[in-house]
Amino acid sequence: MAIKNAGRAIDLRRLLSDAAIASANILSGPEENVEIRQVAEDSRRVEPGSLFVAVRGSVHDGHKFIPDALARGAVAVAGTQPTRPEGLPDHIPYVLVPDDRKAVALLSAAFFEFPSRKLQVIGVTGTDGKTTTSTLIHAILKAAGCRAGLISTIQAEIGGQSYDTGFHVTTPEAFDVQRYLHDMVEAGTEVAVLETTSHALDQGRTLCVDYDVAVVTNVTHEHLDWHGNWENYMAAKARLFEALCNSHRKPGTPKVAVLNADDKSYSWLKKIPADMQWVYGLDRNKQPDVTVDSITYRSGGTSFIAQTPIADIPIELRLPGKHNVYNALSAVAATLALGIPKEAVREGLASVERIRGRMEWVEEARPLGFDVVVDFAHTPNGLEKTLELARDIVAPRKGRVIAVFGSAGLRDREKRSLMGDVAGRLADLTVITAEDPRTERVEDISAEIARSIEAHGREEGVDFWQVHDRAEAIAFAIEMARPGDIILTCGKAHEGSMCYGKDELPWDEFAAVRAGLARRKQ
Repeated sequence: MAIKNAGRAIDLRRLLSDAAIASANILSGPEENVEIRQVAEDSRRVEPGSLFVAVRGSVHDGHKFIPDALARGAVAVAGTQPTRPEGLPDHIPYVLVPDDRKAVALLSAAFFEFPSRKLQVIGVTGTDGKTTTSTLIHAILKAAGCRAGLISTIQAEIGGQSYDTGFHVTTPEAFDVQRYLHDMVEAGTEVAVLETTSHALDQGRTLCVDYDVAVVTNVTHEHLDWHGNWENYMAAKARLFEALCNSHRKPGTPKVAVLNADDKSYSWLKKIPADMQWVYGLDRNKQPDVTVDSITYRSGGTSFIAQTPIADIPIELRLPGKHNVYNALSAVAATLALGIPKEAVREGLASVERIRGRMEWVEEARPLGFDVVVDFAHTPNGLEKTLELARDIVAPRKGRVIAVFGSAGLRDREKRSLMGDVAGRLADLTVITAEDPRTERVEDISAEIARSIEAHGREEGVDFWQVHDRAEAIAFAIEMARPGDIILTCGKAHEGSMCYGKDELPWDEFAAVRAGLARRKQ
């Protein structure tokens, strides 16, 4: 994790004043003030000196966890319950706030003195490609000599140091977002790149981040268990763009929207005001600002000319696939909009050799004559793009595409059949397995995927298998691979845990692959 708050403390009354929460009111508590050392919305993360904000969620009411927060050292409580919670000790102040999620964001930002106002902030949202795009933007900024920071699914980079974020979701909680941004300010960072999910936008985790550039990759089927339908999902993504012109303005920094002309989100997002809109895409008929010419796809990367309003820029991208061309174009648009020189754009994109868990080849497989690739594809669109790329790679050598994947439990159930449909169309062989089943049975999730594969005339035991233990599933795929084949293990990639029941158990996808390869070599 990144640097802790290094002993920071602030008086409760001053914190409330700095946060400027409308109608916040200390209903009761001691006459003397208390010092706050952390703001927490999850009682399990409370540390001594915390202000615990009891958030009413869709499943749990945070007010029920006040005793747990107090046991862990909370010294004050905030919530939306209009009367002092029953059983709250007299020496603990209770703060009534009108909006619990907004209060968490405001209090967290105020605790760290609103760090995003001291940075240029680029937010990247979308269903697929967020981590890759964020990494590419960060690389371009560094190539330009900018002191740049990054918060992504994989890691945080602050002051030239990398930190394992440990996130099982992309965007951390509000207090952690503000802490990372504060650490960046302390390290002399000029520009921060923040991977931003729809959950974070919907739950207010980034409410007090003052974005200057908003980038969208695409908006396809995902998280409909939370959002209900695509329109609600799209509305959540749109909050990033709506926040642009409503956030703090920094001298000489315009508010810029970077949009994908070829994506369904474009017609929605283009209506949202911004100082500038930079539009990218491959369809020239849509007249994007940033597009390509002379494109050449290879298994090890892609070459093309990025045509921009500034200049034509020759690009050598080491990341393969059409989807990565889109990611690169969005990074080009975002950085050119901030005045980054074209030379740095070219150099930055060329410097990214790989991104952990994004079409990452496992070198130990190659002596066996086939490839094993670890990829994070966990959405129907992501899986489709990954399998399409794999088909292009194996076609010249007449190999087969072997897909290993599952679908998360207690999450968007509709995508299970959609992912099965993708595998039925594009994979030669499929091994269905576990991917964070949570409290659902792996067997039930796998059966839903299997039905869609069977709809393509595929036969279990011939074209696809259900192997519920993920390590065994990977080993099984490796065992049946032939020279020229490519195995793709999709959905876990960089993640360091697997959720069974309510427990996060250690998981290492790369270790599972290497164990399967070692077994094959015996």
